[in-house]
Amino acid sequence: MKINAAVTHGQGQDFVLEEVELADPKANEVLVKIIATGVCHTDAVARDAAIAPLPAVLGHEGAGIVEKVGENVTDLEPGDHVVLSFAHCGHCHNCLTGHPTACETFNELNFGGINDDHTHRLSQNGKELSTFFGQSSFGTFAISHERNVVKVDKEVDLALLGPLGCGIQTGAGTVLNKLQPTFGTSIAIFGTGAVGLSAIMAAKIVGCKNIIAIDVHDNRLELAKELGATHTLNGTKVDVVNEIKAITNGGTEFSIDTTGVPPVVRQSLHALRPLGIAAIVGVTPEMSIDVHNDLMAEGKTMMGVIEGDAVAKIFIPQLVDYYKRGLFPFDKLVKFYDFDQINEAFAASKSGEVIKPILKIQ
Repeated sequence: MKINAAVTHGQGQDFVLEEVELADPKANEVLVKIIATGVCHTDAVARDAAIAPLPAVLGHEGAGIVEKVGENVTDLEPGDHVVLSFAHCGHCHNCLTGHPTACETFNELNFGGINDDHTHRLSQNGKELSTFFGQSSFGTFAISHERNVVKVDKEVDLALLGPLGCGIQTGAGTVLNKLQPTFGTSIAIFGTGAVGLSAIMAAKIVGCKNIIAIDVHDNRLELAKELGATHTLNGTKVDVVNEIKAITNGGTEFSIDTTGVPPVVRQSLHALRPLGIAAIVGVTPEMSIDVHNDLMAEGKTMMGVIEGDAVAKIFIPQLVDYYKRGLFPFDKLVKFYDFDQINEAFAASKSGEVIKPILKIQ
C-alpha cells in the first residue's frame, strides 16, 4: 500500500514528507494506522549520526489503531488502540527472564534497519528503506511485530500516548522497575527533559522523601517542582554535589543521569551516600572515572538502564492507569505539531523550547 512518510535520505538531512510503499503484514505482524508519534532525541541521533542505515523512515514512539493483523496474531484485532514500543526477539535468555530491553539482538532489531525476519517492509521507487525500532512511526501507517504492539485503554486520548513507548517509559521505568526506591529514600535526577521529569513523577508515586531535580534551565526546574520535585538546583548557580549532601545529610540513596554529559555523570556518582546506586540512561561518550574513590571505596553501584527495564505490554498500561488516576500527569510535558511541521518540532526539541513534541499524523 502507498503511505505518506517522513523520509530521512542522508545523514543530517531534514525530514522530507514523501509517498512510499508499505508491504502487507506477514505472520505475527500488525498493520497500524498511526494517529500520532512522539519526537525523541534518539530519532535525532539516528538522523545526525546515522546509527541506523539510511535512507530510512524513523520514528519510534508511535500510537495508533490496528488496521489489519497477519497470520497467528491472537491478542490484537482491528480497531484496538495501541502504542508501539521497542523491538526484541522474545526468545533469548534476557527476553524470557523478563528483561527484553537487554535482548541479545536489541541493537540489530532496533537499529539494523530490518524487520524481525531480516527483510524490509518499506520501499520507495523500487529501493528498500530501513525500518527503525521495529516500527518506523513517522508515517501514516506502520508495521510492527505483535511483541512490541501494546494494547491501551480506549478512554484515553490516543494522540497523547506514543511517548510512553520510549522516553517516558525510560524515565518512569528506571525508578519503578530498576531502582525501586523504598518509601522515605532520596533520589537526585540530573536533567529535566521528558525522561528526567518522568522519573520525578515516578519517584513521587513511590514516596521518596527528597526528590532533587538538577538542570540548567529554570523554567524546566519550575515544572519539575510542579510534578513532584522537593528541591531544584540550577547547575550553573550552585555546587550541586555539596547542595545535595546538605539537603540529604550525606547524599542520596539513588541518582539518575539523563544528560549523558561526563561532568554531570560524575556528579551523579559523587552525590550518592555510601552504598548508593547511580542509573545512567543518557547516551554518554567515552569518559573516565576514579573507580576506587567514585565507586569501590564507598560500595557504590553504577548501572546502565535501557528503556526503563520495562516489559512494555505490562508497564505501559500501568502508566496509562496512573495517568487516569491523576498520579502521572505526563500530558504537561507535551506540545502537538502537525505532521508537516516535523522539522520545526525537532528544532523545538533541540533548543529545549519544548520538552516532548508529538506529531499528529492524522
